[in-house]
Amino acid sequence: MRRYVILVLLLSVLCGVTIWVTSLGSVGIFRVASPSKVLSATLRHLHIVASAEGLAILIGIPIGFLSTRRILRMVSPILIGLANIGQTIPTLAFIGIAGVALGLGYTAAVVALFVYALLPIIRNTHAGIRSVPPEVKEAARGMGLSPWQIVMRVELPLARPVIMAGIRTSTVVNVGTAAVAGMIGAGGLGDLIMTGIAVRVTQIILQGAAPAAALAITLDALLGAIETWFTPRGMRRTQRS
Repeated sequence: MRRYVILVLLLSVLCGVTIWVTSLGSVGIFRVASPSKVLSATLRHLHIVASAEGLAILIGIPIGFLSTRRILRMVSPILIGLANIGQTIPTLAFIGIAGVALGLGYTAAVVALFVYALLPIIRNTHAGIRSVPPEVKEAARGMGLSPWQIVMRVELPLARPVIMAGIRTSTVVNVGTAAVAGMIGAGGLGDLIMTGIAVRVTQIILQGAAPAAALAITLDALLGAIETWFTPRGMRRTQRS
């Protein structure tokens, strides 16, 4: 209960800051963004993050799963190492490289965020599948389950909470990273932040930063609830005890 009170309080403060700055109309000689522009920037920001995260889920989960199979277990360090490369390159440099290679705009931002989202998903999928006790899988074989049934009824259900934790982490991180993508003309709340930095007006920076923080907190809470829902009932009781 206390966690939800803090969550609502934080969201109220961030939304209040956004409404206050928007109501100013102008700061000195600089006009702040209108309510419709803030809303469209927020939706654009969410669209960029959702596109990159969707691609990362579609590609990262299969890679993480296949890296646990016996036939590919020897190359799993290589697969995870390749995903690590995207995390070692500084955010600003990688987004700049993507902008040069793919052109400024939406596509470059999605590709850059996709690379940053891959590692937590691959690593958590790999860790979640590997954490399933061997004796549980052996018991499933003894009950006559086929290898595919063991994957669908035993391994994936038990690994789901860990996989969701990876998706949750990469999503929240990408909400902040997407703000940097405003530098390559991708749109979103990063445009407001970069405008505020360019003219050195704190209020305009806050008009982009506050909704971005509120979006990250909201997505974290939503994905946390999904993570709990995905956790098998027996595991929930164990965690509570």
